[in-house]
Amino acid sequence: MTIFLRLLAEQDKAASLERACAYSRGSIDNSSVFEVDPKSFRAVPGSPFSYWVSERIREYFTMASPFEGNGRVASVGASTKDNFRYTRLWTEVDHTEICNSRHATEEGSWVPFSMGGRTSPFYRDVNLVLKWENDGRELKAAISEYRGSRGWGYQWSAALNGHDHYFQAGLTWPLRAGRFSPQAMPAGGIFSGRGYAAFVPTDKLLSTLAIFNSVAFDYVFKVALGRFGHPEFLVGILHKVPFFEPTGLKASKLGELSKRAWSLKRALDTAEETSHAFHLPAALCERLGENDQSAIEAELATIQSEVDEIAFQLYGFSDLDRAAAVSASNSPSEDSNEDAEESEGAYDEDNVDLIDQTDGLLSWAFGVAFGRFDWRLASGERETPSEPDPFDPLPAKSPGMLPDGAEPFHAHSGILVDDQGHPHDLARLIEEVLARVDAPVPGDVRRWLQRDFFPLHLKQYSKSRRKAPIYWPLSTSSGSYTLWLYYPSLSSQTLYTAVNDFIDPKLKQVSRDAAALRDKGGARTRDDEKTFEALQTLELELIELRDTLLKIAPTYRPSHDDGVQITAAPLWQLFRHKPWQTVLKDTWAKLEKGDYDWAHLAIAYWPDRVREKCGTDKSLAIAHGLEDLYVEPVAQKKSGKKKGVAA
Repeated sequence: MTIFLRLLAEQDKAASLERACAYSRGSIDNSSVFEVDPKSFRAVPGSPFSYWVSERIREYFTMASPFEGNGRVASVGASTKDNFRYTRLWTEVDHTEICNSRHATEEGSWVPFSMGGRTSPFYRDVNLVLKWENDGRELKAAISEYRGSRGWGYQWSAALNGHDHYFQAGLTWPLRAGRFSPQAMPAGGIFSGRGYAAFVPTDKLLSTLAIFNSVAFDYVFKVALGRFGHPEFLVGILHKVPFFEPTGLKASKLGELSKRAWSLKRALDTAEETSHAFHLPAALCERLGENDQSAIEAELATIQSEVDEIAFQLYGFSDLDRAAAVSASNSPSEDSNEDAEESEGAYDEDNVDLIDQTDGLLSWAFGVAFGRFDWRLASGERETPSEPDPFDPLPAKSPGMLPDGAEPFHAHSGILVDDQGHPHDLARLIEEVLARVDAPVPGDVRRWLQRDFFPLHLKQYSKSRRKAPIYWPLSTSSGSYTLWLYYPSLSSQTLYTAVNDFIDPKLKQVSRDAAALRDKGGARTRDDEKTFEALQTLELELIELRDTLLKIAPTYRPSHDDGVQITAAPLWQLFRHKPWQTVLKDTWAKLEKGDYDWAHLAIAYWPDRVREKCGTDKSLAIAHGLEDLYVEPVAQKKSGKKKGVAA
C-alpha cells in the first residue's frame, strides 16, 4: 500500500502538508490522505493516479461497457486552418445562402458550424456558419495546399475529422471546461475541432444528453482523464469511459428531463437578438409574462438534481462516492487562473455581457425600423411560432425576424438617416415602433442613437472572435450628420443611393439656408451668426462625405460572402467609432497587401494580382470561379539516390 496526499485545492499548501503528514503518522482519518495499492490504477485505461477515488469507481472500468460501441461513437471535428476565411457569424450571411445539406450548392453556400464555447449544459445556440459549397470543395483544396510547421502538405481528411458524421444530430461540448456539460447539436451542421461531438441512436439522444450532464458521469470521465479542474474532455478517453445506458422508465424520465432543460435554456435565449431562438427583447417578454429568469433557474436546478439522482443510481454510487463527486463538481479549479481563463474564454462563442433592458428594447426597435424584426409578435398580430425539437435543423431566420414576403414596418432602400424632419429619420422611426407596440419611449432616443448605440451593437454582434455589426453609421467628420446602412441590403449601388437620395438633397437644403443667412449681412443676430457658422461647417463636411463616397463607389463591389469586416474595410475612414475604425483600417491594409485575396472584394480592386495567384492556388481559383486559370503542378520525380550516398 502507498500513502498519497491530495493538496491541489488547498490555498496554504505548506500548512496543509504538515497537517496531512501528522494525520498520516497518527493513523487519523483525513480527507487529504489516501492509502491505496498502486496496482488498482491499472483498472483505469492509461493507469492515471486516481488514488482519491474509491476502489468501486475504478472497478467500473473493468465491469461496465465503454461508451464506444452499440451505435455510440465520439469524434473530433473540422479544423479549417483559417477560420477568418471560412467561418462567419450566421447574422452576417445572407439568410438565403444558409442551408443544412452536405452538398450546399443550389440551396446555399453556408452551413451551421458548432465550435466550442463556454460551459452551457443541455443548450447553446450555434453562432457560426461554415463555407461548404459543393461539399466543401474550396476548403478541401485550401487544406490540401496548407503547409504545416514541418513543411509538407495535408490531405483534407486529416483536418476535416469526423467527415462521415457531418450533418447528423448529436451532442457537442467544448474542448476545455470546468465540467463535462454537452449541449444538443441540431442536425444539418458541422462540428469543429474545438467542439467535439458524440453520436448515439436517435431515440437515445435525449437520455444520453442527460447522463452526460450528470455529476456522476463528469466524475467518472475526469477519473479516466486523470485530471480534475479544467481538463480537456478528449474523444479518445470518452470512448473508454464506462457507460451505463438507461433503459425503460429511467431512460424515458431522463429524456423528459433533458428536453425540459433544453427548452428552459432556450427560453432564456429568446430575448437575445443574435440567437436563432430570438422572439422579442427582454422588456417585451417580461411584459407578456414570459422568461422569468429566477423561476427558470430554480427549475433547472431541480432538473439537475433529478438527473444526478438517476445517474447515481445507474452507476451505483455509494453515499461516500456521491459526496466525493458533488464536492469535486463544486470545488474551485485546481488549475492556475490563467489556465482557467483560457479554457473558459479563449473559445467562448458568446462571451458578451447582458445588455440593459432599455438598450435591448431600443436595439430591437432599431431592427424593426430597418425591416429585420417583426413588430407584430409584440402587438399580438402574429402568433409566436411553436418550439422546435432540440435536434431539428436550425432555421435560416429566427422566429422574431420578419418573414420573407411580409410587409416591413417602414419601406426604405437599405439606408436610414439621423436627420430630424427627414422621411427616413431613424430616431423618429424608433419612437414610432415603440408607440406601435405600446412600449414607453425612453429618454432622448436621438442622443442614444448618436452616442450609445453603435458601441453596444458592435459588442452584441461580436462573437467567436468575429466582429460583424450589421448596422453601419457613416458620418461626417464631426458626426453631425450620419447615414445608417443596413448590411444585408448592401449592393454596388448603395453608395450612389446614399449620395443621390440623401447627401445631395441635404447639401442643397443646407446651402439654401446658409445663403439666406449670408444675404442678411449685417442684420444677422448673434443666434443667426451661430447658425450660419454651423451651416457652413456642415456644408463643407457634407461635401467631403459626398466626395469620399463617390471616390469609393465606382470600384466598390460588396459581397456578403466576404463577411462584414472585409466588406466594410474600404469605408474605414467614415466610421467614427475609433476601435472599429482601427479594425477596418488594419483590414484594408491587409487587403492591399494581398492577405485576403480569396475575398470577392480583392478581385474587384486588384484583378490582375488575384488572377495571377489563381494560376497556382486552386482554392483561390475555386473561390473566384476561375478554375480555368489554375495549372496543376508537375509531379516531382523521386530521386533514386540513397540517403548518405555521395553523388
